[in-house]
Amino acid sequence: MISGYTKIIAHIGVPTEGFISPMIYNPWFESKGIDTVVIPFGCEEKDYRDFLKSVFRLRNIVGALITMPHKIETIKLVDQISITAKICGACNAVRKHSDGKLIGDMFDGEGFTQGVLSLGRSIKGKNALVVGNGGAGSAIAASLAQKDLKKLGLFDVKTRASELLASKLRKYYPQLDIEPACEDPRGWDIIVNASPAGMKKDDPLPIDFNAISSSTLVGDAVLNKYETNFIRKAKQKGCPTQTGIQMLLHQIPSYLDFFGFPAATPEELRAVAKI
Repeated sequence: MISGYTKIIAHIGVPTEGFISPMIYNPWFESKGIDTVVIPFGCEEKDYRDFLKSVFRLRNIVGALITMPHKIETIKLVDQISITAKICGACNAVRKHSDGKLIGDMFDGEGFTQGVLSLGRSIKGKNALVVGNGGAGSAIAASLAQKDLKKLGLFDVKTRASELLASKLRKYYPQLDIEPACEDPRGWDIIVNASPAGMKKDDPLPIDFNAISSSTLVGDAVLNKYETNFIRKAKQKGCPTQTGIQMLLHQIPSYLDFFGFPAATPEELRAVAKI
């Protein structure tokens, strides 16, 4: 039941039809008796700057979840950001501090790395290839770097995106061996697709699966209710996998902490989710 006491987390992006987060957060809030709801807002790019400022003038706003196409623009609209957000040049969460300042952070990468660790796999001293070096890929790369990765490969169809991300990562993680513009999938312990490939059923695979070892952990950041072709191909090879929804379930506990809510585990969230 939504009442005048209900707090709001705005989920902002377009189109909203593919939003999965409300189907995870809202059942969990209800199960815990927390009077808060996540509400999708389909805000167009031309309206976003004014809309975000207006949202945070509301008395009952807790924060905002930011998705495409607004993650990059958000950096310009907040007062303080994390190192991960600086590396990514993007934010996917915003909250208001007690002094009125807007704080931005990026949790896409945390969801992936926590998911990897939950599978009993190590990141420290391993080699990982991130395919797609935009907002989500940058966040995953930054989070992997935080976990003492040995070597990081970067690949994007826009070579400049890989070079720019490598430059940012070297500033904060000078000890990390980084190979930009790396298209060869051989020899990696971890490979993750953070490109848009897979959002549509007929999207081509972003890399050549023939060269991937069955011991490689393969992840996909694409949020899809069903398995992407990328994940299906990985399973056919016998690879351990992590889907976009599993990533989301592992990053929501970090979001909840960011917004000041009680702790939750991915298992608790999955148990009540309406996906």
